[in-house]
Amino acid sequence: MAAEIVNPRTESSDGSTGQEGNGEPLNSLGAPDSFDPAFALHRGGKMAVQSTVPIRDKDDLSLAYTPGVARVCTAIAERPELVDDYTWKSSVVAVVTDGTAVLGLGDIGPEASLPVMEGKAILFKQFGGVDAVPIALACTGVDEIVETVVRLAPSFGGVNLEDISAPRCFEIEKRLQERLDIPVFHDDQHGTAVVTLAALRNAARLSGREIGQLRAVISGAGAAGVAIAKMLVEAGIGDVALADRKGIISAGREDLTDVKREVAGFTNKAGITGSLEDALAGADVFIGVSGGTVAEEAVASMAEGAFVFAMANPNPEVHPDVAHKYAAVVATGRSDYPNQINNVLAFPGIFAGALQVRASRITEGMKIAAAEALASVVGDDLAADYVIPSPFDERVAPAVTAAVAAAARAEGVARR
Repeated sequence: MAAEIVNPRTESSDGSTGQEGNGEPLNSLGAPDSFDPAFALHRGGKMAVQSTVPIRDKDDLSLAYTPGVARVCTAIAERPELVDDYTWKSSVVAVVTDGTAVLGLGDIGPEASLPVMEGKAILFKQFGGVDAVPIALACTGVDEIVETVVRLAPSFGGVNLEDISAPRCFEIEKRLQERLDIPVFHDDQHGTAVVTLAALRNAARLSGREIGQLRAVISGAGAAGVAIAKMLVEAGIGDVALADRKGIISAGREDLTDVKREVAGFTNKAGITGSLEDALAGADVFIGVSGGTVAEEAVASMAEGAFVFAMANPNPEVHPDVAHKYAAVVATGRSDYPNQINNVLAFPGIFAGALQVRASRITEGMKIAAAEALASVVGDDLAADYVIPSPFDERVAPAVTAAVAAAARAEGVARR
């Protein structure tokens, strides 16, 4: 069986199509007579499940179900590894959330998170050819989530954690990967980091510099900010400092969580203290994953030829019009500006590559390989308004898939 993208405008049981006058919820303007296409598109959900084999007659039925299925079950019982060959397990991902950090909406609960999880699943299929199943959990405790996912894991070839609030997301991912022999990937962390690194590599190439020559400042020390910092350090960044609501994270602060204390140990080699604005003076790179606002004066204080990646949605930390006054390269998280840092450039290909070789985990090397492959798609077309390809560039997923599969084999986590 496989997840299928279906026409969301299919008639419902009462014959309605979700058009104006058929009882859709009020749109964001609250006008009862105005049509909101988002509700029409979502009516009935965005996904379905379809069979990959025909059931046309009793012979087909006897093979797909009893008695034929019993022979396959017996073989798997005797040789458990055959489950990857004779079920969908090795080609399907569980998209798991508890609804506590959904997009920019915050803790809206599992039911309200389902439209996003369905969306994630169809992006897996559309951009990576990977089947995915949305799973919204009615629990938020770390132990509960870990135990639930471990019990669901026999049905899946990988687990994509989605929209789980920090700092719990770090521990949940770590514990699940320790207990499972399939890839566990928190996209809010690593997908964002992969695409950011790819864009930064190309921005540096455009300016004739190496990443090792750059000093970066990250606004936001949540899931994405921490993962970006780790990946930039792994990639050889000259220096990187993170700022939370209380200022720059440094070893001297006594109010740090365990995660931030760990971050302080491998970032901010310059020993900068004070505010985000203090750190931006002379910095080469600004990376925003906080949703805050950065004053124009602070952007103006950055080094000549700086890069501004203001990725908060829908309102970037630095408006692109302001950023362009001072920065050589500007990127956002929005699709209506050039250089969109969009996770869909990474996670479909990363999982496709990992599943292709039946990897037991997704390593740092596989993530770095994904970033390098993504950056390479831009090639000779590199320009200030084109340091990262479009999600609709058909070269993206195959390039990332191949690079991740090769890295998995090189790192010894591939099983075929």
